[in-house]
This record gives sequence, structure tokens and C-alpha cells, in this order.
Amino acid sequence: MLPAILLAFLFTFSFGIAFVVFAELARVWKNGCSKFHTIRSLLIHFFLDRFILFVGKKARRRLEQDTKKFAQVQEELLLNILKKNAKTMYGKEFKFSAIKNGHDFIKNHPITNYNHYERFVVKVAKGTRNVLTSQEPWMLAVTSGTTGKSSLIPKTTDNSRAFVEFGFAIGVYHSIFNAIPKADNLQKSLKLFHAPQIKYSEGGIPIGPSTQAPSLQLHALSTPRAHLDIPSEPAGLYVHILFALKDRDLGSILGNFAYWIHGVFVFLEANWELMVCDLEKGEINPDLDISPEIRSELNEMLKPDKERAIELRREFEKGFEGIARRIWPNLTHVHGVVTGSSELYASQLRTSYLSGVPICSTIYGATEGLIGVNLWPLEEKPCYVLVPRSMFFEFIPLELSQEEQPQTLFGEELEPGQIYELVITTLSGLCRYRIGDIVKVVRFHNQCPVIEFQYRQGQLLNMRSEKTSETMLYEAITKVIGRKGEKAHLVDYTCAESILLDFVPSCWKTCAKSQVELSSLVKPFYVIFMEVEGLQKNAAQSEALAEEVSYFVAHQLN
Repeated sequence: MLPAILLAFLFTFSFGIAFVVFAELARVWKNGCSKFHTIRSLLIHFFLDRFILFVGKKARRRLEQDTKKFAQVQEELLLNILKKNAKTMYGKEFKFSAIKNGHDFIKNHPITNYNHYERFVVKVAKGTRNVLTSQEPWMLAVTSGTTGKSSLIPKTTDNSRAFVEFGFAIGVYHSIFNAIPKADNLQKSLKLFHAPQIKYSEGGIPIGPSTQAPSLQLHALSTPRAHLDIPSEPAGLYVHILFALKDRDLGSILGNFAYWIHGVFVFLEANWELMVCDLEKGEINPDLDISPEIRSELNEMLKPDKERAIELRREFEKGFEGIARRIWPNLTHVHGVVTGSSELYASQLRTSYLSGVPICSTIYGATEGLIGVNLWPLEEKPCYVLVPRSMFFEFIPLELSQEEQPQTLFGEELEPGQIYELVITTLSGLCRYRIGDIVKVVRFHNQCPVIEFQYRQGQLLNMRSEKTSETMLYEAITKVIGRKGEKAHLVDYTCAESILLDFVPSCWKTCAKSQVELSSLVKPFYVIFMEVEGLQKNAAQSEALAEEVSYFVAHQLN
């Protein structure tokens, strides 16, 4: 009797689970499904998304609880880091076992930069164990070097797990799906990546960029797996875009930065005729730097598609205003960083290529680890709640940032509206580390600071100790361009120090008898190069614009 009841229970339970799964699959399918899915890839896409979304929901609940007791969670995290690493070479040297709280920590450990860790990283690279962390690093990640030369940052499993759990699962999945329900679909995505060339240290540790090829996600991407074997970045980008064009049901575009995504559309605008021909013939451009084996594999997947080629040609010939939604009508969103050096490109994407497709920036991270996550992805100005279990945070008031060992504040001591330099203690062995990021506290979420990224410390214009940030310069330039009317817009700009150039502005020549004499009086100064569309192309107007920008920037920033 008992076995029969047990079998009936198991049958009913299994049927119930199957019904729930089928209903969920039907709901997600209704939001959109790529015709290029196989049964296998569709099921992998569905179940992996459900798993990551489950992790994201659980992590979001935990994050909400942590933000209600931010100071307590931060202290617990710090003491846990110190306890774990107390017996390491670094922990013994800096007496981690004697530190009992956050105030002890800031009293007994100096604020650091990368030079402080170089000798320890060298030992790690040689294969010495128990140097910075008790957990051995699985990689030495190369930083981008935006504030100086590139550095090697150890990456541990704990560090990566926090990034995936609180950053990827909450930001890229849970927050996006809550804000844009249609994004929870079975359409494929264009994710911009290039398979990095990994090197190995003397001790056998991989060395490469912290952003790796998304091997687990390939089933959900428009780019085929063979792309990983293309060493040429231009050829790789061509293949990325070509296969995205083939898929009319593309659901999203994912890139680390808005300027990467902007580059895709610029590249597409320059090469669409070649790509349409490739789609029509089912053969990749013979001039691309691709091996015969990979080319054959890609051509097998490409196959001729005259109907799609005709549709694309018709849309491209109309121009590129709002092109994204015209060639991918089911596109739900674009994902990438839109602040700092990406702000100009994000603005151009919004007003030209995307025209209504939202750009979401949900993760604030660095090679050193996850810093914050954006719980409000549809806001145009992204802000991020600090993740209390990812790093221990300290903050230097901006007016003290030039000091070598300034007094720091804890997160709960910050004031909304104020600007600070970020100092972090990470899960991978960096203690009181000046990451170089300047942030603004905009509000508190429960008891946790919500911040906006402002700029990197090394990106200041500071020849005359004026501390002009990239954001301030960009805002000043765009205000001047905006006065010229709706047709005028800034395409790109850069700024160089006059000491690097043999240059004196022509509009200054009338201000002195001798150009050499004037040059000696005004140097050093900055030279701003701008590309502006929508204005008449004549020397007088260009010179007038240059003079106005120079005057406005100088008076706005000083």
C-alpha cells in the first residue's frame, strides 16, 4: 500500500513541477524567441536564465537586508577578510590578527596604491602561495591603465563570486527584467567581446583582461562559437555584426562601454553594403583575416538569406536615424557604461542610432571587484547602491585627496551631495587601496550610500592646479555647442596640453606683437580638438566657435 501512495505522490509532484516549468516557458516564449535556436540551445537558454534569475532574486533580498544594516555588514566583512588572511605573508607583516574593528584597521594600516603591492604580486606570479590571500588567485587580471600604467590584480574565487552574485545576477538579470519585462525572452543577444590572448606567469597563473569570453552564454548569443578562434579584432567585429544582422529577432546589445556600442554602429554605417552582400550570398567577405577552416565553418552557419538582405538594404538606404529598432524591431535594450568617457557616445546613441531603445548601465565595477549595482536601470543618469558584501569601503573628502595619507570616512558618515575619492579593501587582498575613482553621494538607500561615478583621478586637467574633470570639460563644451541650435551637435572631442604641441591659437595673434612673446606668456594651456556637425563649413565660423568655446570653458571652469 505504502509504495503505491509514494508513487502517486511522486507522480503528482513531478506533474506539478512539469506544469509550472511549461507555464513559465510559455510565458517567456511569448515575449519572443529566436528562430535560430535549436531545441537544445533553447532549453539551455531557458533553464540557465531561470537559474541566474533565481540567484538574482535571492541576492536582491540579501542586498536589501544588508543595506538596512550597512555599517554592521561592512565591519563583519572587513573582520572576515582580515581573519581569513591573518596567516598570509601580508597578513603577518601588517598584524591582521591584532585588528579588532574598522577604527583599528585605519589606524594601523596605511592607505595604499599599486606600488605598495608590486613586490607581493611578483611573488604571487612566481607561484608562491599564501602571499596576499589564503585563497589562491585563479588569475592575474590586467587593468586598463586609464590612470597610469597597467597593473596586475589578483582575482580570487570569492571576489568573482561576489561579482556574479550581486552584480551580474542582480544587475544584468533581476533589475533589467523588473524594469523591462519584455527583456525576459528567448531572443538572442549581440554581446561584444573578443577572445583574449591569455599568457601565463612564471608560476603558471593566467594573465589577461578581467573581461573574459562568455563561454556559458554562447547559446544565447547571436555570434557563433567559431568567433572565439578569430585572432583579428576587426575581423571579429565584422563577424559579430554580420551574424547579429542575420537575426531579425535580436533582443539586446551588450557591451562593457557605450563607446564600444557606438563603434558598432559607426562600423556598420561604413560597411553595411559588404555585409548585406555577404548575407545575400551566404559567404563571408573574402578580404577578412580569417583562416580557411573558420571561414568554412562560419559560411556553413551563414547560408544565403536574400529576403533578409533585401529588408536590410531597404532600411539602410533610408539612413541611420533610429536604425537599431528598424533592423531589429524586437530590440528591448542596450547595456553598457554610459558615464565618464562614454557619456558623449551614449548621448549620440540615444539621439541617433537607438532613438527610443533604452541604454541601461547596471553594474559599477572594476578589475579590483564589484563596487555597486544600479537598481533603477531606466534612469538616464545611472547611480549605484554600494554592495556591502563585495568590498569594504572608505571615502576621502575631495578637498583632502591630494594628501598622501588623508583621513577617511566610512560609508555611514557620508553626506548626500558631497564628492569623495573611493578607497577599497577587497576580497582578493588589496587593503585601503586608492582605486582612483571620484564619486558623488546622491542619496541613501536604507542606510547604504547611493553614488554616481564622476571621473578617474588620473583624468584631471591639472597643469595649473585647477583640477578640471573630464565631466566638467564635456559639460562646458556641450553648452556652447547647444547655443548653435538643434542642427549642431558634437561628434567627438579630445584635449591636449600645449606643452605637447607647437601651437598658438590664431585668434590670439592679434593680442600681441609677437607670437613667440605671446606663447611664452600664456603657456601652459589646453588645446581642445572638436568635430562638430550641422554648422556651415567655413573658416570664419570655425574660428568664432573656437574662440567662444575657449572663452566659455576658461570662465566656466575657473
